[in-house]
Order: sequence, then C-alpha cells, then structure tokens
Amino acid sequence: MKITPSARVLRMLGEIEFDEWQCIAELVDNSLDDFTEILRAGIPWAGGYHVSVHLPTTPNGELVVEDTGQGMDRERLERAVRAGWSGNDAHDKLGLFGMGFNVATARLGRRTRVLTTRQGDPEWIGVDIDLDRINDDFEADDIAEPKADPNEHGTRIIVSRLKAERATWLSKNGANLRNHLGGVYSWILENRPFELTIGGIRVKPVRHCRWSDDRSVLYNRKERIPAYIEIDTKLEDGLACSDCGEWQMPGHRECEACGSSRVTVRERRVHGWLGIQRYLDKKEFGIDFLRNGRKILRWDKRIFSWRNPNGELGNEEPEYPVELAHQGGRIIGEIHLDHVPVAYQKNAFEYDDRSWRAAIEMLRGNGPLLPQRAKEAGYAENHSPLARLVKGYRRNDAGERCLVPGDPNGKGPIHPETRAWGREFQNGKAEYQSDDLWWQAVLDYEAAKRGEKAGKADASTPDGADTAAVLEALGVPSVWTSPTAPTATVVGATATSGTSGRETLQERIARYVRDSTVYPTLTKSLGDPEIGYVQVEARRLTVGKLVDDKGNPTPVLLDQRRGMSFTAFLDLEHVVFKRFGMDPADLLLMELAVLLKVRSDSEWSHSQIIAAIRVSSLSDTALDSQAVGAEAQELLANIRQRMTRAVDATGDPARAFQYLTPDELTSTEIAMVAEGRVARTSDLGTKAEFLLYVPALFLVRLVEAWPEAFMDGLVFKGLHEGVTSLGARRLGVARIVGYLADLATVVPASLPSQLERTRLSIRLLADELSEEQ
Repeated sequence: MKITPSARVLRMLGEIEFDEWQCIAELVDNSLDDFTEILRAGIPWAGGYHVSVHLPTTPNGELVVEDTGQGMDRERLERAVRAGWSGNDAHDKLGLFGMGFNVATARLGRRTRVLTTRQGDPEWIGVDIDLDRINDDFEADDIAEPKADPNEHGTRIIVSRLKAERATWLSKNGANLRNHLGGVYSWILENRPFELTIGGIRVKPVRHCRWSDDRSVLYNRKERIPAYIEIDTKLEDGLACSDCGEWQMPGHRECEACGSSRVTVRERRVHGWLGIQRYLDKKEFGIDFLRNGRKILRWDKRIFSWRNPNGELGNEEPEYPVELAHQGGRIIGEIHLDHVPVAYQKNAFEYDDRSWRAAIEMLRGNGPLLPQRAKEAGYAENHSPLARLVKGYRRNDAGERCLVPGDPNGKGPIHPETRAWGREFQNGKAEYQSDDLWWQAVLDYEAAKRGEKAGKADASTPDGADTAAVLEALGVPSVWTSPTAPTATVVGATATSGTSGRETLQERIARYVRDSTVYPTLTKSLGDPEIGYVQVEARRLTVGKLVDDKGNPTPVLLDQRRGMSFTAFLDLEHVVFKRFGMDPADLLLMELAVLLKVRSDSEWSHSQIIAAIRVSSLSDTALDSQAVGAEAQELLANIRQRMTRAVDATGDPARAFQYLTPDELTSTEIAMVAEGRVARTSDLGTKAEFLLYVPALFLVRLVEAWPEAFMDGLVFKGLHEGVTSLGARRLGVARIVGYLADLATVVPASLPSQLERTRLSIRLLADELSEEQ
C-alpha cells in the first residue's frame, strides 16, 4: 500500500508538539466521527458505539485504540493513512486535519498497524507503517487477518516501539487521561450513545456542577436574574470550503484558499448556555468553548476581560471576579462554535477570525461588564448574557440574595464545604447530583438568620383564643412537654442483633443516614495539633427521633466508621436544642473530647480539649461585631421593604410620614441623596418609599405607634386586630418593638454579651416575620 510522504517526513511529523492526551484524542476523534456518521444516516447499529483505549503496561508494550464503527474498504483505508489527505468535512467532523493520524502515531511510536473490517467482510485488512523500514517508494506492508465472526466490524490501531517517555507517561497516567478526556468529550459522552473506555475503565463525562434552571437572584430589588441562561443565536449563513474550512465571500464557487470546488452553504450559530456553578473555585470557573461537540477550550477566562479600544496598548484587565477575587469565581458555561476555525492542535480557536470576535461580542457585549465602569468609559449599560450574570452573581455573600450556601447557624458562606460537595457530584454520589443540598444550605442559612421556627401554640384551651394569644405573646407554650435529660452516645460499626422483630444497629444507622441531610458546618476535621484530629461527617436528622441502644432519646449519636472517622447524627428537635438553645457543636465537642483525650493520652481536662477544638477547628463561630452588625442590617433591609409595601397598601403613607422628627427627616433626605434618589426627595410622604432610608430607630417608633399596619401577618405574624384582650395586644407589639430596637442599636463597640443579645434578637425577629406572598 502506497502512502505519502516519505519515511523521513513522517518521522519529522513526530516532532510536532502534541501532548500524549492530544495524540490519543486524535485517534479517538476519528472513531467518534465514524459513529456520528452512522447516527446521522439513521442506520440501525448492532453492538453499540464503543471506543477502547488499551494503554501499555511496560516500556515495551503497545498502545491499542479500537472501535466498533463501520470499518473501511481497501481504497478508503489507503486514503485514510496517507498524510495530507482527509475524507472529513472540515466543518462537520472532529478530525479536522488530514495530518492528525500521522502526527499522533509518529509522536507516540515508530511502528503503527491499522486493521479494519466491515460487517460481512471475510477478513481484517490493514497496513503496517514501520518508520524504520519504509523507503522512498512510500510503500507500507499490507496486512490480512482472519475474522472470528463475519459480523465483526470496526477499526483497530496498534502503536508499538513506543518512545520511552511516551510509554512511561501512558503507563502511569490512566486515571489522569480518563479525567482529562472526560472533560474534553463530556458533551458528546452525555448527549450521544457513545462509550469510551481507557484501560478497561469507562470514561465518565466531567459535567458542570451548576445550579438548576429555576434558580435565580433578585438584583437591586427589581431584576430577576436566572442562574442559567440558554444561548441560541443564529447568524447569517455563509459559504465555506468543505476541504480546508475557509469561509468564502458570497458568490464564490471555488475556494479562494485551496481551489476546491466543495464550497457549500453553512449554518453559523452560537448556542449553549451560561450559568452559575454551585461552588467557588480559584481555577475551575470560566467558559468551555466547543466545536462539533469536542471542547477546544476549558475553563476559559478571557471572556471576563475587556480592552478599551480607545485606551493605551495592553490596557486589558479582568472584570470578573473582582470582589473577593481571591476566593475564585463561579460563572461557567458551554458554548458551541461549530463555525469558528480552530488551531491545528485543537486547543485554541483562531482568535483573529471575525467569527470568533462576533461570538464573543454576542456573549459579553462590546463594552465593560460592570455598570459603573461602563458609565465611566462612555458606554451604555451592558445587557449581554454574561453582563447579567456578573451583575447578579459577582458577590459571594451567603443566602438567597447571592445564591450562596451558608452556615446553618447564620455565620456566613461555607465555600470549602460546597467545593467538597462538588467533588462528590463529580464522583457520582446520588445525593449530590441535584442542587437540593446546596439549596437547603441557602435556606438553612436564611432560617438561621430568622431563628429556629417554633412550634405553634395549642389554642384549644378553656379560655379560648385570647388566652392562647396572651400565652403566645408571652412566649409561653400552652402545652408543656417534660424535658428529657440530654445524653449522647457513641456506637460501634458492628451490628448487634436485637430480639425477634427489633431493628439491628446496622439497620438503625442505615435508617438514620437515609433520613438525614449533611450538616455542613460540623462536617470537617475537628481537633487540635496537640491532641490530634478526627474526621466527622455531621448529619441532621429530618425524620423521626434519635435514640441510643436502649431506645432513649439522645441529641447526638456518633457512629465510628474506620479509624478515627465518624458520622455524627444530630437531632435538632431534641428538647436540649429546642427549649434550652444549646449549640449542636457543644454536645458534639463533649463527645469528641472524651475520645481525643483517651487517644492522645492527654493530661488536659475535657474543658481544655473542648476549648482547644473550638479555637482550632471552629474559629468561625466566634462572636464578631462586624458579622453581627451585617446580619442586623440585612434583616433590617428586609423589614424596610416589607413595611414599605404594607404602608403603601394602606393608601395613607402621609400617616407614617408625620411621625418623622426634623432630625430624622434630614437624615432620610441625606440617605436618599447618597443613593441617587435626589428626585424623590421632593415628594416625600406621598409614597412609602422613604421608609427604605429612614433611621433604623424610626422603624421601632412607627411599629409602636401604628401596629395595625404591620401586625396580623402584614409584616409580622403576631395577632393584633384579631385579639380582643388589650393586654395581649400590647405584649405582642412590645415583643416586636424590643427585638427591632436591639437590631437598630447594635454598634461595632458592643460587648460580647450585647452581641449575643443582638444575634438572638435577629433570630427571634426573623421568626416573627410573616410568609412573603
């Protein structure tokens, strides 16, 4: 079989810079192209679509890539191995360059055998390309091998006499190769029935861990920005050469670059999605750009930078992430650019091509992403898909406002935990596939800011509704449950059989795992350098009660797994948490202190060990005036908005306005001017919007003076008009006013006891808020 060029040129192709994974991908591309051709033809295909890569296990081993494709006849095989020829359409296939096969194989080794057969053919046919034996006659040896089954079909490529450094890399990097190609081919492996195995292990698509389609944030109190934006923009069709891929001017029948007559009308379309990752990462964020299903760029961040065309050379600077950039970013996406030319190594697009520039402008606009920077540069506000995401998600504050999971105790974001959850997502763990766990952490944080929801009082008392209302106003439940002494239990990993029909220990632990969710702030390594550490997965029970081996209720249960690794189950409905307000961390640390004291043979007391663990592993639980102040301001902002809507609903905003003192009016006007609301200062009192800018203490006085506008579920849940007892009314209002005053008076210099009171008031007041409609 004649091949070109000469052996000398083929050997030179092996010097072209291709990484090992790129060489493997070049060979896999041809198989996937064949599969795609079968799918498009609608041909029923027995045996499935499988590509198998067998890696060498020794320096003298072989690399084998085989598929279950259509196979080739002799004529097509001869063309396929001829350097410089490509039977692939330059726009529809992955194998874009005719040199790809020759470069990849010559880069890996000095001998390549290609065997192929079609269904019904009597034998395998092939060619043996030995770079040490081919002379200037360009002839390679033919191969013919018998078939075990006439229905066999496919192609097999065997590369031997591997270069030493290539053989070593391939033999040691099977897992890395699977992971990398799982990213490169993730879209294909997810959306087509193709299977790729490397070293006998299936390559799994490395999928994006993004928020679901229905998640969103409310920006600036008015604009709803989704966490997933679908992109599908069809550009004007164009003429392109099927051989070299060059786009042509309208009216041309022959390619201006290569002279080919295979010039056809081609679709030009930018499609895919942009979205928000469920966790922040310093490296794993950015946009993936694909061509024909294969990712050419992964985690690309150049789209986040803007260059001022009227500025100095080299003025390009990133616009995302800017705020807390050291934490990383979370904007991601997959954009298909099948019409944009790529570099021969398939690791970059032709960035000077107008098709690339047009696609980028469509995704990010032609001006700055950030509104203030756009204004300063003389551009209108950027409303592109990327600009919307940057605007809505550039901040990383915990809670619904920024869609960031937070600590269930209201301490702030839990970025390390969510990154760990992302790894479990990639590992395929079932409970991490949907965004439910992340969303629950957002809700738990919001709930922590509001405080634990208390059970409703029993109104079926002899004294009727007024009695229940008075008891509720006093914070006393009408039904008393006798508390059970708090205990915690450590259980072993070995099942213990009970009497007939009773649940075994293993069954009970399995039930607890099933009926619980991860409690992120205590799922970590806990300990201190002096006494060592234990690895804890904390889980919050959501169904039923937590009991020890004897059936007694317990707030904490430790299940030892391997070594010093534990699952800690927490029953947050236990009386010690619900009625006595204990921190789950305190009881867990008590149990761990006993274990660590024995393990380390420490002379420290249990209280010393607990203190050390607190400082070393739970430093984020310390009282901080700035953090408490921020929590107070966030809740006050929410209450302001609710009170504004409530006053507008009365149709009498002038009544609220009349309670302002001259000093408070001046402060309100100053705040509005600072927020750019200068025009609205002239009609103060005609609308309730001024409540968004009044001093916080004015809100306290307004609730006290006009409670019927805000109670009975309008802003706060407490009954007012529905209670006939004057004493109950006063108690209900006094409770709200007291909590609100604590929030309004918090200052940076507050003492720890004052901060504790404010944080408690934050949680209690948040629990008093009515459900938003």
